[in-house]
Amino acid sequence: MSKDRFIISDKDGRLTGTRIITDSETGVQYLFAFDGYAGGLTVLVDREGKPLVAKDQENSTRK
Repeated sequence: MSKDRFIISDKDGRLTGTRIITDSETGVQYLFAFDGYAGGLTVLVDREGKPLVAKDQENSTRK
């Protein structure tokens, strides 16, 4: 596993905010929301419920 597998591409605040995390191997994107010591992580999905894949990863991960 690469040490740079997960890339944080969007940041808000230090104690409260959201971040978009992209898996560099699969391109799947996750939303991490946090407030103080609390936080949650979920996969981002499209209208059909399929995981969102980063645009630069779409062509390399689809067969």
